[in-house]
Amino acid sequence: MNRHAILAIYSFEMSRTRRTLMQSIASPVLSTSLYFVVFGSAIGSRMAQIDGISYGAFIVPGLIMLSILTQSVSNASFGIYMPKFSGTIYEVLSAPVSALEIVVGYVGAAATKSIVLGLLTLATARLFVDFSVAHPLWMAAFLVLTSVTFSLLGFIIGVWADGFEKLQIVPLMIVTPLAFLGGTFYSIHMLPPLWQQITLFNPVVYLVSGFRWSFYGVADVGVGISLGMTLLFMLLCLGTITWIFKSGYKLKA
Repeated sequence: MNRHAILAIYSFEMSRTRRTLMQSIASPVLSTSLYFVVFGSAIGSRMAQIDGISYGAFIVPGLIMLSILTQSVSNASFGIYMPKFSGTIYEVLSAPVSALEIVVGYVGAAATKSIVLGLLTLATARLFVDFSVAHPLWMAAFLVLTSVTFSLLGFIIGVWADGFEKLQIVPLMIVTPLAFLGGTFYSIHMLPPLWQQITLFNPVVYLVSGFRWSFYGVADVGVGISLGMTLLFMLLCLGTITWIFKSGYKLKA
């Protein structure tokens, strides 16, 4: 394992974040804070409890997941797309750096940004609503696992995209709607039986459910199933990335 190569890619990506703190960190935290103000404080105080949890506290895990999902995809896709756009990706591919080291560098940086953002959002939520974390280790595990998994997805999108329009279409048209329909603001048990079954095809449901369980010990789906589905999605992303490097899809063309 070429640690110097990984550190070089990782450091470069992290330095870009430091240069754009307002866009990378402050803007997502501010946007999520508005959700806490509107849904947590204003509307939440007038809504009934869900599974014995106040509405403001109930949506905290979902909003953190929403922020992590969108930012993981965005950071990772932009990170690998820009070298393709500028042509510097060929320098990386011709260097004595393996595919694994390239992925670890880019995905590791994107996941780190998402984890930091998730922790900042968690701290910000404390200013607006009271909540507890019943299983902090599981909370950290789901936070890291989700950040890495969706950073892998973002890496795939960045390789696939051949324009800024394509770079944005998947997060805007697919990831964000799935996050909103994945139990971010509600329990899927509140839906009619048919829609409960349909919702189970949404992978975000398992992420939000598992993460919410780590906070309050309640979940829409068993925590074991949530963990298994997340790991399965990560393996699918890893398999796709392996194929991309073996075939040179949109990297060597």
